[in-house]
Parts: sequence; C-alpha cells; structure tokens
Amino acid sequence: MELRQMREFLALAEERNFRRAAERLHMAQPPLTRQIRTLEEELGTALFVRTPKGVELTEAGQVLLDEVPNLLTLAGRAKERTQLAGKGMIGRIDVGIFGSGVLDVIPRLLARFHAERPTVEIELHHLSKAQQIEALRDRRITVGFNRLFPRESDLVIETVLRERLVVGLYKGHRLCEQREITLRDMDAEPLILYPNSPLPGLAQQVAAAFHREGVRMNVAQSVEDVLTCVALVAGGFGLCIATESTASLQLPGVVYRPLNCRYLKDIELACIHRRDDPSPILATFVDVVRAFSREWQGR
Repeated sequence: MELRQMREFLALAEERNFRRAAERLHMAQPPLTRQIRTLEEELGTALFVRTPKGVELTEAGQVLLDEVPNLLTLAGRAKERTQLAGKGMIGRIDVGIFGSGVLDVIPRLLARFHAERPTVEIELHHLSKAQQIEALRDRRITVGFNRLFPRESDLVIETVLRERLVVGLYKGHRLCEQREITLRDMDAEPLILYPNSPLPGLAQQVAAAFHREGVRMNVAQSVEDVLTCVALVAGGFGLCIATESTASLQLPGVVYRPLNCRYLKDIELACIHRRDDPSPILATFVDVVRAFSREWQGR
C-alpha cells in the first residue's frame, strides 16, 4: 500500500463521498474510484459499502482508518527528518579533543556550532593525536582537534589559528619580576615538558627552539597533559612553556608571562577530518571552523 493510496483512502473515509473526496484531492472522480477499487483488490477485502448518498466504511475499512493517520504522520516525520539530515540540521557529530585545546578555543567553536545547529548532538572524545587519526580512519569520530598533525593523503587538515606561547612559573621564582621571558632566561632551569607523545607536538617544538638558541634544556618532568604540567609548576617542580589559553588555568601559585623567542612565537591549532566524508553535518561544522579562523586572523 503506497502513501498516495493511504491519502486517497483517508480523504474518502472522512468525506464519505467520492465527489467531495476527489475535489479535496484535486483530482477527477473516476481515477479516485479506480484507485480505491485497486486498493481493495490488493488488500483482498472491501473497505467501503456504496450507498445512495456516498459510501460507508466496512469493518475492515474502519480498522484501516484507525491506522492510516498514524502511518501518514510517521511518513511525514520521516520525510522531514530525512530532509533535515540532508541539510546537516539533525544527527550527531563525534569530536576528538585534547588537553589544552579544551581550555578556550574548542569550547567556543563548539558553542558556535551548537547555536547554529542546536538539534545536532555533539559527542566529545578525549583522544591523543595518534588516537584521533586512528579513530577517524575507523569512523569512530567525525573530526578531531590537535596541534601539528602529520600530513596524510586521506585526511584534510584545517588550520584554526596560531596561538601565542607563554611561560608558566611558580610564585617566588626570580623570573616573575620580568614582563616577558626569553629562552636564555630559562637556561638550565628545571622544565616541565608536555605533551609526552611520539608524534611531533609542542614538546618537540620547545626542544628544537632550545637547541637552535644554544640554551641548555633541563627537563625535570615529561608529562602527557597540560593540567598535570601546570600542577607541577604550582608545586615548584619547574617552569613550563604552554599555549596562551593555558593561562585560564589559574592554579594557586602559578604566574604566566609572555614568551619572547624568535624561533618559538606561536603554535598551530588545527582540526582534521576524512577527505572522502560526505556528511552534511561535517560540512557545516567545517564552515564554522573556517569562519572562526577568519575572525581570529582579523583580530
């Protein structure tokens, strides 16, 4: 039984008259008569009893009438949701996130996307850079955020922004008196390094900058996440070089100062997604990322 047949049946069941039902359906009466006859033949039972004034429902017709409105409502809802999904208005997006990225920029990006697509469910997954790449290929996430993604032919990297760097110090350290700090100021100072990851990231950038400037790097601790890093700084275990957004972690006893370094001015934050992903939700999400990036560059 087709949707068209259900609509024709419903019109006749409610009007109880072929002429009025045909007018309601904007069709001629003979085709409607043939359609109802065909429907009765398909179902193998009479749905209407013809009377001088029109028609009356049979018992089988009444049973069908009890079901058809719900079926039409469900069909309409299915059509509407399918169209919304095709426009990226409903559904779900799985987002890979990481430590320091959730301190400022990523929450603002997600909030903007949610404001534009409030009916799209956002599912967050805390994953390392390598885990995000694997999850993308396994289709467990739709998009990921991290820094210094390696170039891969099957993945697209979208630069969100370049974030300035700061030095985190514990209160009472001699460098707290300075307005900005150079790497030479940190010569042989105990350093808390993060993230401890096999893929290139901030830790490798810091090490390369120390090497290029000929400054001794004294790694006291190497940790996986920014919170542990800043907590160790607060405990007086050493200093750290972190992104500007890390300064939102106002742990007691921690002071932040801008880093002045010709080789280490800022670091990239990017999002990554599959090159062959046709998802309308992903397309709208990437549009939000690109708009945010343009606004950031124009600051």
